[in-house]
Amino acid sequence: MKRLTALITLFFMMFSLTSCTEEDEVIIIDEIQQETVNVTELDLTVFDVGKADSMVLTSENSTVIIDCGEKGDGKEILEYLEEKNITSVDYLIITHYDKDHVGGAAKVINNIEVKNVLAPDYEESSDETEKYQKALNESGITPQILTSDISFTLDDAEYTVYAPKQTDYGENNDNDFSLVTKITHGNNVLLFTGDSMEARLEEIMDIGNCDFLKVPYHGRKLDNLSEFLNAVTPETAVVCTSESEFANSTKKELEKRNIEYYTTFQNGQISVISDGNTIDISTEK
Repeated sequence: MKRLTALITLFFMMFSLTSCTEEDEVIIIDEIQQETVNVTELDLTVFDVGKADSMVLTSENSTVIIDCGEKGDGKEILEYLEEKNITSVDYLIITHYDKDHVGGAAKVINNIEVKNVLAPDYEESSDETEKYQKALNESGITPQILTSDISFTLDDAEYTVYAPKQTDYGENNDNDFSLVTKITHGNNVLLFTGDSMEARLEEIMDIGNCDFLKVPYHGRKLDNLSEFLNAVTPETAVVCTSESEFANSTKKELEKRNIEYYTTFQNGQISVISDGNTIDISTEK
């Protein structure tokens, strides 16, 4: 009888332990799985404008431009907006003042309502920046020069634009003044890094994970790109670049992490659609 009682007790103890284990496993699974969200669609168009950066983000009621390519590339942006029946731009983000980022900005500012302009806190003198400044003046726009980070929400997308943390990156290192934009859209995170080089990448190592990355500095070689990719762990990436600019070292870093990447020189115009849960990419070629 004692043996029977012991067996019954052992059985219930084993059942109790098994139940707890299964319950714990369910909790762990629930923590890992992301809840499906219902948000308005966010569309990103990356224009094929040589090695330059030129991108437009649109959602149900908002439009954001990140960089405008070189002189003449603003026309392509305007044609795209006209096709979409878009009559105003909520934010124009100029990551920095190199001609392949600010070149087409004057054309855009002169031909469509731009409500807000965000730009970094440094100066550069060129034909492109002079035309950009003239367009701002004639349109009565005072750009917001960022010395600290700024956040805003448009439709279901939360934008954070990160200002550079230094006031001097050394001679000929103005790329490190690049504004960096992080967009959280439902469960998706999109990260745009301008022409960030080593010093700037070091500043944003703790920016968090992303699902989509606009690869910094046209895919050129960067000594800490490997560390940066390990930190942000993108699943997909786009490189605004020419064949000669796209470094083999960058290509290898992307490939060894199985990051699916697209380049403007290979794929032409690139369309990225986020529904808040997944990201779909289609290309012109």
